[in-house]
Amino acid sequence: MAILLRMPEVAANATHATLQAWTREEGETVAVGDCVAEIETDKAVVELNADATGVLGRRLVAAGQEVEVGAPIGVLLVDGESAIDIDALIAAAGGGGATPTAAAAAAAAEPTPATAPAAGAASPAAAPSSRVFASPLARRLAARLGVDLAALRGSGPNGRVVKRDVEQAAQGGRPPAAPAAAPAACASAAVPAASTSAAALPADAAFTEVPHSNMRRTIARRLSESKATIPHFYLVADCRMEALLALRAQVNAGAARKISVNDFIVRAVAVALREVPGANVGWTDSAMRHYREADVAVAVSTGTGLITPIVRGADRKPLSVISGEIADLAARARAGQLRPEEYQGGSFSVSNLGMFGVSEFSAIINPPQAAILAVGATQAVPVVEDGELRPGQVMRCTLSADHRAIDGALAAQWLAAFKRLVENPLSMLI
Repeated sequence: MAILLRMPEVAANATHATLQAWTREEGETVAVGDCVAEIETDKAVVELNADATGVLGRRLVAAGQEVEVGAPIGVLLVDGESAIDIDALIAAAGGGGATPTAAAAAAAAEPTPATAPAAGAASPAAAPSSRVFASPLARRLAARLGVDLAALRGSGPNGRVVKRDVEQAAQGGRPPAAPAAAPAACASAAVPAASTSAAALPADAAFTEVPHSNMRRTIARRLSESKATIPHFYLVADCRMEALLALRAQVNAGAARKISVNDFIVRAVAVALREVPGANVGWTDSAMRHYREADVAVAVSTGTGLITPIVRGADRKPLSVISGEIADLAARARAGQLRPEEYQGGSFSVSNLGMFGVSEFSAIINPPQAAILAVGATQAVPVVEDGELRPGQVMRCTLSADHRAIDGALAAQWLAAFKRLVENPLSMLI
C-alpha cells in the first residue's frame, strides 16, 4: 500500500521544519535508506530517508516551504501501485488537511511579492472549497477548543490553517496574515541561502529585507530568553600566555596537525571542570543538573548563524584528538552537515573571538548550561613582575555564570583553576 512521507521531528521539541530540497523526482524509484529530501532544521540540514522501496508518487510540498512536524509531505507508492486518491489516503491516515499538490507546489515555488495580505483578506489558497486545509495539530486543537475550522483563514503555507490560527480564534482574535511563500531552494545547496524580498519594496528603497532562517529565528528566541530570564554575572581574568605559546610552538614544530590556542583553551576548560565539578552544572526549573562529563560546546560562526558543536569528554582526550574533532565539527557545521546529537547538549560553552582581534567581551549563556567563557585575543602588553615593568603576552577571559546555579565564590574558584592551567600548560596535559 502507499506510504505517506511525513515531516520528521528532526530536532527535540521542534514544531516545524523547512523542506529545503527534494532529491528525487516524481516517478523515480527509491530504495530503503535512499535520501528523498533534505530537511532544514534550526541548526543544520538532515536527510529524509525512505523506509521502504517504491516509487515517489507525489511531492505534496514545494522546496523552501516550512511544514509542521508530522504533516504529509509526499507519497511513496509500493507494491506496484500506479495511482491513488491522495486526499483519501491522507484522510484515512488521519493526517488532517491535504498539503499542496504537485501543481500547487510548483506555483508556490514561483517568486511572489514578500508583502502579506491583510489579516481580513482571503488568500488565493483559502478560497471557498468543500475541504478545509489544516494541519493535524490544528485539527486536534480545534476539536478540543470547539473552534470551527471552516470559519478560519489560514496563515500557513498556501492558506493552510495552523496551530496559531486556532489559538487566536479561541481567544477571540483574528488569525495573522499569511506569510509569503518561500522561494525554492537549490537541491545541491548544503546550507540554505537567504533570499531577499526586494519585490515588496519601493523602487527607491534604501534597504532590502532578508527573511529570517530557521537558525536565525531560533538564535533570537533562545538568546532573548536567556538574557531576560537568567541572572548573569561576570568574572574577568587576565591569563599570561608566554608558557602556552612556547609549548604550542614546540608541539607544532613536529606535529602533523597544528594545534591552535583554542584547542588548548578547550582542554583547559574541560580539566578545570573536572577539578571544580560544582561548576559543571545546569539549571532546570525542577532540579540542578550535575553533568558527569566535561562536554565542551565550541561556538562556530556559519553563514546562517551561530552553532555550538560539542567535544564530548574533552578532559579525557589528548590535544591532538581535541584539535581534530574541533576542525571536523567546525567544517561540517559550516556545511550544515552536523547530526543533532553533535550540537545538542553540552555542559559548558566556549566562545573565542580572539582571532578577530577582540580584546574582551561578555557572552550570553546557552541554557540549560550555567556558564560560558568568552575568550579575547592574546595581546602584547606591559606587565609588572617583581616590581619591574616588562613586556608580556596576556589573554583576557570573561566568565558568564548563572547565579541560580553557580555562586560567586564557586565561579571564582573555577576561573582560578582555568587561569592556572593556561599559565602552566603542561599540567593540563597530564
